[in-house]
Amino acid sequence: MCAAELRRISDFIEHSLAMVRVPTGCGAQQYQMPNSSSISKFLLLVLADTRPLQLLHFWLLLGIYLAALLGNGLISTAVACDHRLHTPMYFFLLNLALLDLGCISTTLPKAMAN
Repeated sequence: MCAAELRRISDFIEHSLAMVRVPTGCGAQQYQMPNSSSISKFLLLVLADTRPLQLLHFWLLLGIYLAALLGNGLISTAVACDHRLHTPMYFFLLNLALLDLGCISTTLPKAMAN
């Protein structure tokens, strides 16, 4: 870093610290910089800019998606078809499998398209 950049950073820090005064006694006023940080939108960036990395990410996410579909589908089928599994524990397991199917089916296809 050159001397001009260091001086500019030092001036910024001094200015920022001068704007914030901590009260020292009873009735002291407190001055703070206004909070100007706000998030107005959410941007989902692409995973990679090069074509080979995009293909790698696509196939990796497709494998994860298909494994999740297969696993949750097997759980749902087993609980629905076997009457011995109609207990509260397997009922909640079925609900978790269906919830996972819904969640993964909304996020991963969008990620694979990007």
